[in-house]
Amino acid sequence: MIENLRNKTVLVTGGAGFIGSNLCETLLNHEVRVVCLDNFATGKRKNIAPFLENQNFKLIEGDIRTLDDCHTACKNVDYVLHQAALGSVPRSINDPITTNDVNTSGFLNMLVAARDAKVKRFVYAASSSTYGDSKALPKLEDHIGKPLSPYAITKYVNELYADIFGSTYGLDTIGLRYFNVFGQRQDPNGAYAAVIPKFVQQFMDYESPTINGDGSYSRDFTYIDNVLQMNIRALTTTNKAALNTVYNVAYGERTTLLELTTLLKDYLSEFDPKIKTVEIKHGAQRAGDIPHSLASIDKAKTLLGYDPKFDINKGLKQAVTWYWKNLK
Repeated sequence: MIENLRNKTVLVTGGAGFIGSNLCETLLNHEVRVVCLDNFATGKRKNIAPFLENQNFKLIEGDIRTLDDCHTACKNVDYVLHQAALGSVPRSINDPITTNDVNTSGFLNMLVAARDAKVKRFVYAASSSTYGDSKALPKLEDHIGKPLSPYAITKYVNELYADIFGSTYGLDTIGLRYFNVFGQRQDPNGAYAAVIPKFVQQFMDYESPTINGDGSYSRDFTYIDNVLQMNIRALTTTNKAALNTVYNVAYGERTTLLELTTLLKDYLSEFDPKIKTVEIKHGAQRAGDIPHSLASIDKAKTLLGYDPKFDINKGLKQAVTWYWKNLK
């Protein structure tokens, strides 16, 4: 699969971020040339520090909101993995203008640059937030609801733009609707930290994590290695029917927030028994949050051969071990 990319050049936008840096590492480990474009607004230099001495790695410090930076990054590139974005529903509610500038205008800049550079394929990070107020479970790619946040709107607009660039300009695109990705290098700090690394850090500091609501909300938590597999499959598929569409990227099982915190306490207590005594707090429900999220991954399995290996238990064990070694 990934061997087909050897000696090719892949641009990873947002390559210093959580998912982006894991993609860079995976590609470099298989002798793929990698160009990383990042403005370090949310990405971390430490995430890519191990790659800087690799002759197959090139860093371009730039911003997807600047078209010239996008053109520079796409020059002589075979494929694009577009991960750059401003994530977080609350961030978008607090600052919809910046979220739109990065996620919509920046995305359009990248599409234009990729088209002009005649890249072979443009694979981009979409989002499960696109399902909005749809109550149907599991989530099917062709059935979405009304977006519940500015962030969700921007990610849906990305899909519409990608579709147009496919039909109008012949640019092959694949959108990957990520469902609550977690794993190594995910930042536990900041106002918009993802729930798993944030809770892990709090448990390790003997602080009580706060669940928004009663803890019954559920998510299809997806370990990073499943996401890496899906990106590589999207880049390398030779199935024409698999192009110019979107896919759910998940495991296909849901876990409530209460269940999640129980698992985290159990796994972390193996390193430090005192963590078992940390209690959980409950706060107000967060605006823009959907109650439940569960993906159908049948389309990805059928068209791309997606075969996720990490369920929530296996993924959390891997992640907690990494967090303990690197965050403690």
